[in-house]
Amino acid sequence: MKLIFDPAQLAHRPTQYMVHGRVVAPLENPDRAATLAAALEPLGLVREALADAGRGPIEAVHAPDYVAFLAEAYARFQALPNAGPEVWPNVHPYRGAGPDLGARGRPRPTGILGRAGFYLGDLSCAMMAGTFEAAYASAQTAIAGADALLAGERAAYALCRPPGHHAYVDRASGFCFFNNAAIAAERLRARFGRVAIADFDTHHGDGTQAIFYTRDDVFYGSVHTDPSAYYPHFAGYADEIGHGAGEGANLNLPLPFGADDAAFLAANERLAQAVAAFGADVLILSAGWDAHRDDPLSRLAVTSAAYERLGRLWGATGLPTLIVQEGGYSLAAIAEAAPAFVAAFRAAAGLAA
Repeated sequence: MKLIFDPAQLAHRPTQYMVHGRVVAPLENPDRAATLAAALEPLGLVREALADAGRGPIEAVHAPDYVAFLAEAYARFQALPNAGPEVWPNVHPYRGAGPDLGARGRPRPTGILGRAGFYLGDLSCAMMAGTFEAAYASAQTAIAGADALLAGERAAYALCRPPGHHAYVDRASGFCFFNNAAIAAERLRARFGRVAIADFDTHHGDGTQAIFYTRDDVFYGSVHTDPSAYYPHFAGYADEIGHGAGEGANLNLPLPFGADDAAFLAANERLAQAVAAFGADVLILSAGWDAHRDDPLSRLAVTSAAYERLGRLWGATGLPTLIVQEGGYSLAAIAEAAPAFVAAFRAAAGLAA
């Protein structure tokens, strides 16, 4: 089982993150990826070198103007008088029918402040000198994982950082710049007719849901904390089932604050049943470890033991599977949860150690 990781992902080292009105050190930092790699390699996972697939697979999901913005934002921002150390938005448009949007919904502003407000959705996506390079490498990691499955591998682990499931077609949010799972799903559609994305990060993957909400060839399902008083707040409710051709291809299973291992696993079992009912040919797991009770962002009571059982559950599907790394912010918790999951997944899937 390949472990795909590019050290270029460590170049994103932001210093600012807004929480409850305070600027604090970001929880999403390079130590997460380094800890995960160190915890997974003793299992015998083979680290795979990356080939650069270019911007094409990224722009198959993301608007080219958004990709261009991310590539030039830091340099443009630093040219401002008295610029701060990182790109941070201070104004946002109303994304409805109105004068703030140009033809076909594209932004009118040409200045960096207006563009930052359009493309950066919140204050968890500060951009510094290495951000684009890291986000690009993260996306390429997911692409390489998809390519491994296309080449006949039964499973691969794309250790993506920054994570991706809060990124929209043209908006960064929630630590996420490129939607790695969505990029991989689009890549896999070259061979597989029906792709399923199962997301068990403690936060709903609002960006992934939005990207595929009107499509019937990619199923998105998520087990997450009830968003009514939790990030991302505006998506992730049980009545969101898809629209148009995509109706029925979206499933949200929100959990109340304090939900324990039994509730977390039962919801994942229901999600696995939905993946089977969809008739998926291939599976992407948006794997976050932040439901763990020790995670600083968690409002659930999930323990490390649940992730071993979760690995067995998803490994038993028998589907070619790409594990795409999402959240998880306690270094101690991810060092336990990720290897427990992977070892159990591999055993249940019948993969050699």
